[in-house]
Amino acid sequence: MAIIASVALLITEHRSHRLDSLRATLSVVVDPLKYLVDLPTVLIEQAADSVSSYSTLKRENIQLREEQFIDKTRLLKFDSLEKENIRLRALLENSFKLGEQLLIAELLSINTAPYENIVVVNKGTRFGVHPQQPVLDANGVVGQVFRALPFSSEIMLITDPNHAIPVQVNRNGLLTIAVGSGQLNRLNLPFLPNNADIRPGDLLITSGLGGTFPSGYPVGVIDDFTPITNKPFVNITATPKAMLDRNRELLIVWSDSSPVSLNAQPTASKASETHPLDQSTNSESVNKTPEGEQTGTAHNTQSAGSGLARKAPAGARAGTNSR
Repeated sequence: MAIIASVALLITEHRSHRLDSLRATLSVVVDPLKYLVDLPTVLIEQAADSVSSYSTLKRENIQLREEQFIDKTRLLKFDSLEKENIRLRALLENSFKLGEQLLIAELLSINTAPYENIVVVNKGTRFGVHPQQPVLDANGVVGQVFRALPFSSEIMLITDPNHAIPVQVNRNGLLTIAVGSGQLNRLNLPFLPNNADIRPGDLLITSGLGGTFPSGYPVGVIDDFTPITNKPFVNITATPKAMLDRNRELLIVWSDSSPVSLNAQPTASKASETHPLDQSTNSESVNKTPEGEQTGTAHNTQSAGSGLARKAPAGARAGTNSR
């Protein structure tokens, strides 16, 4: 009977569409059962996908956090490099304006002794550095080389109490001497009379007297002051143009026109190439220390890094105090 009924239903469905409504009615009952049978498999697959996605997201989150930490550290370094690049560009631009032989030195340490403004840089005699060389930054005069060692040099800042620099007022050419006060933000001008033609805001530049500092370098700006009528001298101070408390790189200047090889090693053979007159005076100054007693006469100093005799201008220490 079942077979006969099945054959009859197949023939009926083949020849007419009378069973379509019955098929639709039965599908309403059968489809939920089919979905119910597939539900455990679907739930298991979805749970496995969720666990896998969670594990993947967790790993990616950890990896992204590590990369973010590394990137932040690199950004800090890049920020420091950017500021260093700005400083070096300023020094490079200033070096083109100076038109003299220059050497960039990096700061190594600062002397913390009270009222002593001395810093140490990483360039010494092996690079041709010698005592009394002017030292600048991108803004103005920093000081001069106080002691030159093979691998480092000590720089006495212009604000050191034992340092004095001949200056002139850029507005009218008035000559005077700026003395260090022991404070990084102040210079003293103790030798100006009460009736001197000087005003707050006047720019002080190097006068070139004394031979250590070439003329024209910015030194400082006159601060506000009140003239005192019953005293012959007025208390005038100036603020240095150089950023003495913020420098990381400094310019060591050779004002001599003869070039200095910064990579050569000292040799005895090159010393014999100097002029005979230079050799006679060179022997007089070779044993003098940075604290040597120069008498204002011309003398030669041997540049250890270049093997070339360098002639210091007459009166190299006039107008400056040394230790």
